[in-house]
Amino acid sequence: MRDVDVIEDPAAAVTALDPLRSRLLAELREPASASLLASRLGLPRQRINYHLRLLEQHGLVEAAGERTWGGLKERHLVATAAGYVVSPEALGAAASAPRSDATDADRMSAAYVVGLAARVVAEVGAMARNAVRRRTRLPVYGLDTAIRFGSPADRAAFAHELTTAVNRLVSKYHDERTPDGRWQRLTVTVHPVPKGVDPGVAGGAATEGGEAS
Repeated sequence: MRDVDVIEDPAAAVTALDPLRSRLLAELREPASASLLASRLGLPRQRINYHLRLLEQHGLVEAAGERTWGGLKERHLVATAAGYVVSPEALGAAASAPRSDATDADRMSAAYVVGLAARVVAEVGAMARNAVRRRTRLPVYGLDTAIRFGSPADRAAFAHELTTAVNRLVSKYHDERTPDGRWQRLTVTVHPVPKGVDPGVAGGAATEGGEAS
């Protein structure tokens, strides 16, 4: 099972986003049969089987063997990943993307930051899938932290110093002449933590509306 799978196919995205099917994907982090899932969710087994077939058709769950129970063989399924993210590629031409001619004002807009995040999901997701197929390691690095500013002026000063530091590091390590060198993207975002989210806990749940704190 992969840690995360990025869904690029629109039909697969629609399948996974159905509330019941997304619940089944969560339940199937561990192998289970249709009858066991029906018992957990309090639903008819026939209904569970229908949704499991759809998930399997789109490669979101896979067979995990058979077990004998009460003289009958039950087929067990398991999710192909511990978690799923829908790629902007599933939206085709309507997908969000950062402007190539972005101005300083653009870089301070929510649309630009969302576009950056969307590009990371699309590019890294596709390369990660290829790396799994080839059994190779994708050279990536992630850094995540939280900071509490005392004032807007402090936030502006931090942004200026961060930009200066990043530019200094890029100037030091950037090399266009080495034949075996490979381009890497560096993305840095700063945004408010939504209300109800613990900044020290990754993936914390936000309150309805996701207002900034």
